[in-house]
Amino acid sequence: MRAALTTWVMTAVLGAGIGASAEEGPSFSCDTVAAGSIEELVCQEVGLAALDRQLAVVYGQAAKIADNEQPPMLKAEQRGWIKGRNECWKSEDKRACVESEYRHRIAELQARYRLVAGNGPVFFVCDDQPANEVVITYFETDPPTLIAERGDSVSLMFRQPSASGAKYEGRNEIFWEHQGEAMVTWGFEAPTMKCKPRE
Repeated sequence: MRAALTTWVMTAVLGAGIGASAEEGPSFSCDTVAAGSIEELVCQEVGLAALDRQLAVVYGQAAKIADNEQPPMLKAEQRGWIKGRNECWKSEDKRACVESEYRHRIAELQARYRLVAGNGPVFFVCDDQPANEVVITYFETDPPTLIAERGDSVSLMFRQPSASGAKYEGRNEIFWEHQGEAMVTWGFEAPTMKCKPRE
């Protein structure tokens, strides 16, 4: 029963289906996609279709772990992600936008649900205050990610291009590590903290 339910959830959330070219096509059926839609682009592009299949697998792995998650968030988040992906029709480079959406969603699920190897946790003490601590776990995703914890707050961050060091950004957080120290911004327009690994 559970296996059948999992299959149904994957079908409902990701639009999974068995197409004529299941090995090269996406996880959903291309028979009924609208002309000019992002779904049609995914059906036409072998690379995007492969990313869609990869996301379907990763989502399935995450769904097993999130089975008892309270409150249940994964399905709703995935529906929201699909809507966000479909907003790529507004982008000048639709293909690049869609590819980025897939890669970031795959990396997010892999990090959040610990589906890939992690390095850490590494403890950073900020502004010379032992109680002001940021805990970092790095993940070997594509793009690279980290999960930062500070008190009761958690932030998933993606690695960004930088001239030096390793810079990661989340929704309102920045972690920039350089030469054994880190600059951390935690919250919108929050002051930057100077942090060092805990000895």
